[in-house]
Amino acid sequence: MSAVGIIANPASGKDIRRLVAQASVFDNNEKVNIIRRTLRALDALGVRRVLIMPDTAGLGLRALDGLRLSLDARIIEMPVYGDARDSTRAARIMAEAGVACIVTVGGDGTNRAAARGAGDVPLIPVSTGTNNVFPVMVEGTVAGLAAGVIAAGLVPADAVTYRTKRLELYVDGELIDVALVDIATSRDLFVGSRALWDPGRLREAVLAQARPGTVGLAAVGGCLTTLSPRNTHGLYLRLGAGGRQVLAPIAPGLVVPVGILEHRLLEAGEEVHLDPGNCTVALDGEREVEVGLQQTVAVRLTTAGPRVVDIEAALAEATRRGAFDLAWEAPDGPSGGC
Repeated sequence: MSAVGIIANPASGKDIRRLVAQASVFDNNEKVNIIRRTLRALDALGVRRVLIMPDTAGLGLRALDGLRLSLDARIIEMPVYGDARDSTRAARIMAEAGVACIVTVGGDGTNRAAARGAGDVPLIPVSTGTNNVFPVMVEGTVAGLAAGVIAAGLVPADAVTYRTKRLELYVDGELIDVALVDIATSRDLFVGSRALWDPGRLREAVLAQARPGTVGLAAVGGCLTTLSPRNTHGLYLRLGAGGRQVLAPIAPGLVVPVGILEHRLLEAGEEVHLDPGNCTVALDGEREVEVGLQQTVAVRLTTAGPRVVDIEAALAEATRRGAFDLAWEAPDGPSGGC
């Protein structure tokens, strides 16, 4: 049975960067509309079952309200905590249920949480967050079509997906968490409002992606080199005054000089030991872990990140295979397609 999962985060696109920078607010009504458009596309392609994550704002329930579909769309049963645990648990349940792919509606943090539970199930990451390096700006209908051609068996997933990198955070030798884009240490001693926007507070960073045209630490790295999601290398940065300076968009509407004392490429599998000392560690742009003076911090770059659907490649392959051709009988001529 063809099946797709949908994980939508009601908290994405609403952090403090709406106050300290010019980040836009991505309201929950638009997320509901994205889910609805995704469902309509899946229904049009004959997908039979959709599992939707429950959440504190009831995004899935609101999307289903009054929507007439042929497919069986339901909210999965699970505890709701209103934090990253929900996305991880939902992805795990969906993977165990055998979904062909998972559409994630959120930012880097949403996808990081979903990736922890998705296993080998490919993600279709739809951007609705702030520093969106991992997800892509794509219309919900198009995301639904890409998910649909895979779930309906019209395109083999292996032909249109790729494996991304991930960064593993170790504290005192124990794996604490993972990131998909960047891990950085901050001089702030407490997690606080979580989001990063002041490069003067940062000490070191390890990047899985360095890309001009993005926002955040990936954009800082993008001033030095380009590392795509499919490239196997990473980038280490030591930040601070007195070295090379680059002008980078560290947050939406916030283009500032960033000092770089040292930078070097990393190979897949390489581990970087960061300077000890009281600090917080940020994963994918948000402070998550508080580290004490005597603790050690290391980051390992791996190629064991989640699988991601190349949306354009999926739709192009579906077109090549005739997935969108509807046979019809002309009144006085041979059958054709549209």
